[in-house]
Amino acid sequence: MPLDRRRFLAWGAGLALARPALAQPQERRLLLHNLHTEETLDVVYWVQGRYIDSALADLNHLLRDHRSGEVGPMAPALFDLLHDLARSLEARGPIEIVSAYRAPATNEWLAQNTSGVARASLHTRGMAADIRLPERSLAELHQAALALGAGGVGLYEASGFVHVDIGRVRHWVG
Repeated sequence: MPLDRRRFLAWGAGLALARPALAQPQERRLLLHNLHTEETLDVVYWVQGRYIDSALADLNHLLRDHRSGEVGPMAPALFDLLHDLARSLEARGPIEIVSAYRAPATNEWLAQNTSGVARASLHTRGMAADIRLPERSLAELHQAALALGAGGVGLYEASGFVHVDIGRVRHWVG
């Protein structure tokens, strides 16, 4: 029996129903631990297509500049990136935050007094985080971040973290 257009479409629909789709969560949760302040936050920040303002404020506070205490507005897309990364690695424990928001003055001081700090760092715009996940090696975390293809990814083995950001797609080893 020839496979006409109607049968082909019905066949394709049957295949689509037979294959389990990747379930998209109805909520997005983050479990984060700030290594400098020793604060941990477990928060649902997105439900059914909407960000929760109070949860975003809690995340901004947790990811503040630990040197100055300044709280900056973090980009919700960065939270989505961290969520996707934790989900892809099936993380059970918290993502450890080495650095997230940096006040411009802090970033300028770091750029002048240390190596590897960009003067126009995405940290100052709330678009980057330096992280680690104790249950995974840095190499695994790095590879998972690269696989997402969602922004910049830097591996800093000597310092013990992976940089992720929501800027243009690029990668490096620091």
